[in-house]
Amino acid sequence: MNRTIKKVAVLGSGVMGSRIACHFAGIGVPVLLLDIVPKEAVESTDTKARNKIVNDALAAAIKSNPSPVYDKNVIKKITTGNFDDNMKDIATCDWVIEVVVERLDIKKSVYEKVEQFRKKGSLITSNTSGIPIHLLSEGRSEDFKKHFCGTHFFNPPRYLRLLEIIPTPDTDPSVVDFLMQYGDLYLGKTTVLCKDTPAFIANRIGVYGIMAIFGLVDKLGLTIDEIDALTGPIIGRPKSATFRTADVVGIDTLVKVAKGVYDNCPNDEARQTFIIPAWLDKIVANNWLGDKTGQGFFKKIKGSDGEKEILTLNLKTLEYGSRVKPRFASVETAKQIDDLNQRLKALVAAQDKAGEFYRHFHYGLFSYISHRIPEISNELYRVDDAMMAGFGWEIGAFESWDVLGVAKTAEAMKAAGYKVAPWVDEMITAGNKSFYKIENGKRLSYDPATKTYKPLPGGDAFIVMSNFQDKMIWKNGSCKLYNLGDDVLGLQWNTKMGSIGGDVLSGIQTSIEKAEKEYKGLVIANEGANFSAGANIGMIFMLAIEQDFDELNMAIRAFQNTMMRVRYSSVPVVVAPHGLALGGACEMSLHADKCCPAAETYTGLVELGVGVIPGGGGTKEFTLRASDEMHEDEPETITLKNRFFTIATAKVGTSAYEGFDIGVYRKGHDEVVINQNRRIAEAKKSVIEIYDSGYVMPVQRTDIKVLGRSALGALYAGINGMWRANYATDHDVLVAKKLAYVMCGGDLTEQSLVSEQYLLDLEREAFLSLCGEKKTLVRMQSVLKGGKPVRN
Repeated sequence: MNRTIKKVAVLGSGVMGSRIACHFAGIGVPVLLLDIVPKEAVESTDTKARNKIVNDALAAAIKSNPSPVYDKNVIKKITTGNFDDNMKDIATCDWVIEVVVERLDIKKSVYEKVEQFRKKGSLITSNTSGIPIHLLSEGRSEDFKKHFCGTHFFNPPRYLRLLEIIPTPDTDPSVVDFLMQYGDLYLGKTTVLCKDTPAFIANRIGVYGIMAIFGLVDKLGLTIDEIDALTGPIIGRPKSATFRTADVVGIDTLVKVAKGVYDNCPNDEARQTFIIPAWLDKIVANNWLGDKTGQGFFKKIKGSDGEKEILTLNLKTLEYGSRVKPRFASVETAKQIDDLNQRLKALVAAQDKAGEFYRHFHYGLFSYISHRIPEISNELYRVDDAMMAGFGWEIGAFESWDVLGVAKTAEAMKAAGYKVAPWVDEMITAGNKSFYKIENGKRLSYDPATKTYKPLPGGDAFIVMSNFQDKMIWKNGSCKLYNLGDDVLGLQWNTKMGSIGGDVLSGIQTSIEKAEKEYKGLVIANEGANFSAGANIGMIFMLAIEQDFDELNMAIRAFQNTMMRVRYSSVPVVVAPHGLALGGACEMSLHADKCCPAAETYTGLVELGVGVIPGGGGTKEFTLRASDEMHEDEPETITLKNRFFTIATAKVGTSAYEGFDIGVYRKGHDEVVINQNRRIAEAKKSVIEIYDSGYVMPVQRTDIKVLGRSALGALYAGINGMWRANYATDHDVLVAKKLAYVMCGGDLTEQSLVSEQYLLDLEREAFLSLCGEKKTLVRMQSVLKGGKPVRN
């Protein structure tokens, strides 16, 4: 069956339901969002009163931060209604998603109504996180059962990329295949096929991990602050670590899942781990459930000085006290190690209290995941996929075991009293040294059932450059250049926050040079959490503070020349950003032949925040685009003014779609990739398409219209207005006037046509002059120390 999803119904508008509706609307699918009629409106004929619950829930979702949608305009695609008046309308929907309260009887009553009105062949899925999927479809028709499945989204659906697919024995395999592909391709999800076992995969492993840590708190005498310092970014986990995550999710929710596993998994060898500690029972009894009740493991108060202070709960006394910054020698040393794999090795080998914690923590986790195969999944890679996409881990559990050495760690586990599943021993005995390996650029994982390695699904759709180590053709201190096949090169770099310094600029120039000689083109992308936070401010700061303007001029000129090389080369250059793509990274996107940004790309020219203007061609490019956008039917200054204020206010698009709105990406030209795992493959495909269509190197522009004094006066007036209204400081005014001067082409007496190089020279001069300002240096220094730019 050639199935397409033209309209979706979401039944239940709570936190999850409303946000799932928003996510579907965000990808362009019309949504029918329904909920119950309020008790007080049951007899009413007023539609507004009858739809109050659903409308209030949607309004709250839209106002929430972070936003549940890529672009606020998509909310128009959501139609609201109620179960009594509008259930009949699901007959127009291709997919019905149930997201009502977690009670089997209520869900079954909803399905009774769904059965009456759904069209034959439409999908019905449940977002339940705990009720066995097979119980939900009992008593339903054959067609209902055939098209019924569990689809477990994680909150918030836009940002957490996991979608667990849980079929029943009655689910048509083609439905499962469709949901796995649709979730990946259209919803941007890591779709993970799960067995219908308690808590499925991510929550089963994730909650085990949290409960095991709770046990180590008592065993090793650790505090909340110490645990969160040990289980956050230092080991590739989110900043919320353990206890902060529990507060966000809801401590009662955590306890409910833990009790569910304990009650429903009598054969779980680690079942005792899920017993709720006495102190946790008391916290729940006190209604200290986390963010939802205003206090949990942490509590926000106003200090004596009126400033907010976060207190931490003492688990022994159950009293709140000031946070204490933990100090572990091994952790302080490990912070200097950028590579996560090497950092993990150092931490687990450490001989202090932190090292003892890490050994217990990892040994317990490894034991647990090994025993969950094949109970919760036949394939071990699905466990890693679920934890990375659902809990934000940078590295999966089996991957971590690989890093530490499978055989070596298994022996250490046994010596410490932790059991390893028999299939792992069999794997090691057979001479297999890792759970994953790479062959010909493809990643394979060990399959315990067949005792062989099998390729991960996705094939060419998921290109991971680091899998091409045997195809690396060049590298320097920061960059690596790979042959991605089909005559396309791929460049990536490994620097802190993806910052762009001399090594990276050299890497780009060399990569283009090599591509021009014998390849079709170049893809530029990175695999870390972010594409790039921009130029290396540390380098600029050092040159500026030493007043070494000759070196600074050369550095800025090198940046400009590299961005122009991205634009003017004899082969197509396609950039595939994700995460942060700010400042210099945004300038690179502006100059590429095409951009394939992941939907979750945050981009903008933010240089004014540190007291300078975009100096890598960004100011020039926005001026050029303003020139191209000028029309006879509107004042020419309007387009220029819009472009100017986008830079002057350091506006950032909080999704790739907003990147189009602020003029970074070009409509009808650049292409958003919903699933960021596909962006490199899409960029490679674009390189081939552009090359094969007869790519010709563009010619540098000499016809850019600049407006001179006439526009400069208008922009200065706007700047002064912002200063008078206290929206801009004196230094903001100085920087903004420099920006206006460049974008107007200087103090010209009349409109003129100028070249790109003319604007680049103006841009560089303005940048250099601002680097000589003391207040600029103060702003740069505050950013380098990890804070926000000071307003001076």
